[in-house]
Amino acid sequence: MSDPFNGTERSLGQLVASATAEMSALVHDEIALAKAELRQDVKRGALGGVLGTVALVVLLFSLPMLSFALAYAINTWTGGHNGHGGWNLVWCFLLSFAFNVLVASLLGAIAVAKFKKVKPPEKSIASAKQTAAIMQNVKPHPRPEHDKALDKALGGSSAVARSSV
Repeated sequence: MSDPFNGTERSLGQLVASATAEMSALVHDEIALAKAELRQDVKRGALGGVLGTVALVVLLFSLPMLSFALAYAINTWTGGHNGHGGWNLVWCFLLSFAFNVLVASLLGAIAVAKFKKVKPPEKSIASAKQTAAIMQNVKPHPRPEHDKALDKALGGSSAVARSSV
């Protein structure tokens, strides 16, 4: 009888080790690609987040002080400073509030524009889909006939003995 492994074929352990190493390298490469692709988008997203936060802070903290100052300034500009009329303070405060909302809306629009520039990691997604498609088409290597004969000779059971302990 001749040896089924003549030295040019790799053993099952070598094949498993090789497949594991290649799969590990593939996963590491996929992760590196995703990181590289996401770095630029994270910078854009961070800038959009900072601008959005600034818009909210401006709206929140400027309303009390800026609204009072602007309302009294409008009242003064419309003739209220000399005691002969001018706009009612209610209208002055509403106009002041509208100005603050306009500033916050402008900053919010800039933030939305920055967020729209953020794109999904298309190369990583395509690579992962390609890898998944390849892995779905992989079929296991059929077992050689001598392994089936060995299993039949052993009674079809596992070669590992079980302990009763």
